[in-house]
Amino acid sequence: MSRVVVVGSINVDLFARVERHPRPGETVLGSDGSTRPGGKGANQAVAAALAGASTAMVGCVGDDAHAEVGLSLLRRAGVDLTRVRAVPGVPSGVALITVSAVGENSIIVIPGANHEVTRDDIAGLELGPGDVVVVQGEIPVEVVDETACLVERAGARLMVNLAPVVPLAATTLRIADPLVVNEHEAIAAAGILGVEVGEDTDADHMDVASATDLASGLVSSGVGSVVVTLGADGAVVASGEGEPLTCAGESVSVVDTTGAGDCFVGTVAAGLARGDGLAEAARAGNAAAARAVQGHGAQESYDWEERR
Repeated sequence: MSRVVVVGSINVDLFARVERHPRPGETVLGSDGSTRPGGKGANQAVAAALAGASTAMVGCVGDDAHAEVGLSLLRRAGVDLTRVRAVPGVPSGVALITVSAVGENSIIVIPGANHEVTRDDIAGLELGPGDVVVVQGEIPVEVVDETACLVERAGARLMVNLAPVVPLAATTLRIADPLVVNEHEAIAAAGILGVEVGEDTDADHMDVASATDLASGLVSSGVGSVVVTLGADGAVVASGEGEPLTCAGESVSVVDTTGAGDCFVGTVAAGLARGDGLAEAARAGNAAAARAVQGHGAQESYDWEERR
């Protein structure tokens, strides 16, 4: 089995639970106040490892107490941390997360050491043709773009999760196979690639038909393959081979959506490294994400029981 290599962020999540998210200028009472490991890159690496992939993480932490918290579940999942660098005098990345009574979250990310990741951190990274390299938007853009070039030269497979939306080079998105985006990110990707978006396309209420049209447009612009995630409605998968497919979602009782998208991405990456087709990997990602939203937090809500 080939490896999954995640080049991305490592954070500590500071959680607050509220009845509802505060309006501007409003103070509300909350609960929890826990500190847990997070970061899109770390979440995806943990999910990939728990899905059975040999997984390595590339990123940075600070030299503070938060660093050990951020790395704790990566270690427990068996992720290779050889290329995780501690940066002296810099705090680890932190995410401030509020979760409402209906499970919806609001997140503020303070990058800290994640902005210290440089091209040197990926220099000499040994990749094989079957390896899957995952990148997101929580480290410097130039490092993500350079990683894409490195992956292309090595003949490995690049998986781009355009989250949060950052101005990646159009060539980086075209190297992606797949590009994984939600509704808002799909529209942003279309803007980067010059893909026309229909006037009736609404990111807040995107249906399967609109997502299919958008995914097809992104593939036509040169992206290797595209997955548009639609929450409970599942995901649309498009590539240059055949018609787009819809992978049905699962209706579950939502406790906390934090990290569910990252669980999907990591699980898909593990499936691709195993040799699964993209649609099959996306179905597994849907199932893993559906289980994750039924638990609290990000990495803690993943498939630890199945691993044991």
